[in-house]
Amino acid sequence: MLGFAFSRTPRRIPFSASSRLRVEVRPPSLRHKPSSAWQRVVFWLLAPAPMDAAPPLNRLPAVRVEFVACLHDLPPAAVAALAERIDRARSLRDLWHLRAEVYRSVALHHSQSEAELRLTRLNRHFPTRAPRSAFAPL
Repeated sequence: MLGFAFSRTPRRIPFSASSRLRVEVRPPSLRHKPSSAWQRVVFWLLAPAPMDAAPPLNRLPAVRVEFVACLHDLPPAAVAALAERIDRARSLRDLWHLRAEVYRSVALHHSQSEAELRLTRLNRHFPTRAPRSAFAPL
């Protein structure tokens, strides 16, 4: 009986091209771009990378509108609390954390593919990072 278990060949899972091309969406930084020379020096010393500065706060209202627009065809009773949380978000980082709730609401009332399409439109407001190589250590 043990010989039978070891003689079976393992089932191979086909390689998916979509998983290789997936881009990781990261939350925006809490730091804002410095305005003075002194702030630039401090930012350069303390920030993990120069491009990790948070987008300007004047973009926040337009991004809020896009988040609420993703919920436009859902029942108002089902998304009222989420829409209120979107309106109360004080930064793009707060909105980044609400992406999962938007995805869940759309997937429940429509489909997973529709939720992925809407989330892709929202992800353009946040920094991205290419996926890690399969050959690189963790």
